[in-house]
Amino acid sequence: MPRKRRNPLLTLVGWTAILGSVGILSSMAWTAFANSGGEEPARTEVAIPTLPVTRGDIERSVIANGVIQPSHFVDVGAQISGQLKSLTVRLGDQVKRGELLAEIDSVVNAAKVTEAEAILENLKAQRSARHEQLGLANQQLKRSEILIAKDALARSEAEIMASNYRVALTGVQSLDAQIKQAAASLDTAKANLGYTRILAPIDGEVLTITARAGQTLNANNQAPVILRLADLETMTVWAQVAEGDVTRVALGTPVHFTILGEPDKRHAGRVKQILPAPEIVNGVVFYNALFDVKNKARELKVQMTAQVTFTLESATDAVLVPLAALRPDKSGTPNRYRVDVMRADRTVETRAVSTGVRNSSHAQVIDGLAEGDEVVVRGPGGGKDRAKRPGAPAPKPPKVKAS
Repeated sequence: MPRKRRNPLLTLVGWTAILGSVGILSSMAWTAFANSGGEEPARTEVAIPTLPVTRGDIERSVIANGVIQPSHFVDVGAQISGQLKSLTVRLGDQVKRGELLAEIDSVVNAAKVTEAEAILENLKAQRSARHEQLGLANQQLKRSEILIAKDALARSEAEIMASNYRVALTGVQSLDAQIKQAAASLDTAKANLGYTRILAPIDGEVLTITARAGQTLNANNQAPVILRLADLETMTVWAQVAEGDVTRVALGTPVHFTILGEPDKRHAGRVKQILPAPEIVNGVVFYNALFDVKNKARELKVQMTAQVTFTLESATDAVLVPLAALRPDKSGTPNRYRVDVMRADRTVETRAVSTGVRNSSHAQVIDGLAEGDEVVVRGPGGGKDRAKRPGAPAPKPPKVKAS
């Protein structure tokens, strides 16, 4: 197949257009350079992220949620059955130990006291009569012994007198036992009569009332609860500590908490007890750590929620460095790190520092840094940011096209 010949005129026109475009672009570039006074195109500097070394308080802690409960409370119940005649207190009343709280109808129990007293008196009268018979039998027995010695009484008569004495003595002993039993019954009846007056066992505040006047109480199976008294001057916080943190909390560990109504006010205490049995909530294991706090002003209420912080370590007025500025030290010394410090001339100096207390964002500096130092922090790239170091050439910033 014959090859198609190119048109010379079209070829010449094409090359002319290309060369003309190149010339125009070159002229534009030279004009822009001349207008800038012959200077190089503008450059931008790479920003090296830094943070200042500060001063403040720091603590390493364990966070937990807690519930505020009375440190000491008593459920007051009825020890006898009967109709609740009256309640002398209301919810929130402050009571003293021994103060009357409620009364149960006492008619039946008062009658039982009277009956027990009558039985006891009867037995005592019977014992007096038996005691007289015992005295007579004793005299007859002694007389028979004298007559037997003189051979003036038949031996059979003497045996009868000895038997009469033993019977009289047994009768007195039996009545003594019955009298003790009757006395115990009388004491029980008097105690039951006393139980009709329900007294406060402790100083405290009436938290709940579960019975009403006129209600019949049945104490045969278990003592029915009438009300709850609690000492609210000292409260106990039950803090639920996760199983991963409970090994770091010990008896005596300082702890503080806040409540929802006063998030800026701290209440402090120390751990007094860690319960051995865990609680499982939605498959998560928690252990209850208990501590007391004074409540003179009664601002802490029962069942309030507490945001609890257990202080494991703390330091006040300490020099603090961000954790993002710390790099591992090759020596392997515990709490020893390296930190890049930005100087005033924008050069970077590497220093070795020792740290103390750490939390999730900062570490206490023992030595190596001072307040106000600017430290280089590492980004997600793990320290890939380039910095100017003494004796090393400055990094070249990328060129930016002139507009």
